[in-house]
This record gives sequence, C-alpha cells and structure tokens, in this order.
Amino acid sequence: MTKPLPNYRSRAARALVLLHDEKMREFLDIWQRAKAAQVKLPATPDAHYQSLEHLLWHVLNSSATYMVRMCAHLNVPDPQPQPMPEIENVEAQAGAYLDRLLGWWHVPLAGISDADMEPETYTPGMHYWIDAMLEHAVMHPVRHSFQLRELLEAQSQTGSGTR
Repeated sequence: MTKPLPNYRSRAARALVLLHDEKMREFLDIWQRAKAAQVKLPATPDAHYQSLEHLLWHVLNSSATYMVRMCAHLNVPDPQPQPMPEIENVEAQAGAYLDRLLGWWHVPLAGISDADMEPETYTPGMHYWIDAMLEHAVMHPVRHSFQLRELLEAQSQTGSGTR
C-alpha cells in the first residue's frame, strides 16, 4: 500500500512520516473503541492518564510537539500547527485535528536528506538523532494503542472497567 509523498529526498523520513500517519490513525480508532467500551484507566499520578480524554490530548499534543522540535533543530519552517483543542473538546475535535496534524506532518521533512537526519544529536530534553525522534513519534501512539488494547481485553474478560 504505497501512499503519496513522492517528493521526499529521504526514503527513511518518508517511511517514518507515513508510519506515523498510520499509527496515529490506528491509535484514534482504538481510543474511540476504548471510549465506547467505557474503559477505565488504571490509577496513576501521571496527569496524562487522568482520563481517556487526557490520554488522547497527550498523544495528539506530543505528535505536534515532535514535529515542531525537529523543524527547529533542522532550521526548516515548522508547520505552525493550530492549538490543541481544550481537554473538554478533544474528543469531539480529535478527528478533524488529527487530519490537519497529519497533513502538517507531510510537509516539513520533504527536503531533508538522510545526512541531515544523523549523526548530529539534538536535545529536546534528552539526546536524539532526527531519525530516532521520528521512530519515537511512530512508537508513541503504538505504545498507547497497545495499552488500550490490553485494557479492552481485560475489561471484556471481566465485564467491567479496570479501576
């Protein structure tokens, strides 16, 4: 299943941008299933796990932040993402916001070469190469999708939430 983005200099960047797109859409689908099933997140002091809405906000916001940071490091214009929906509106606006967000993701790295992506590190709080940050951006929604799938499975076996 080949998707657009033919004008990328780096096949690695193109592949990771497309994988990010796929995994973010998959996360939203799984999140919506978890919401419909009234999955309860385990109790934790992590603010991103206060509710399913907080988790959704966290994953969407992180995606935007990754691209803004990579653009800043690479000295390319960032896509100027629109502000995140407020937590009370994130569920209703998630689909439209995700479509815009993923559209923004398609543009900034098109002119980046493989050489631009490594080996120099940058520090968005920790040391990364650009390709490692792209890989992290792909795996972040994968990890949360995995967590939600496990919670859905556990709830279907017990017939109740996890809290």
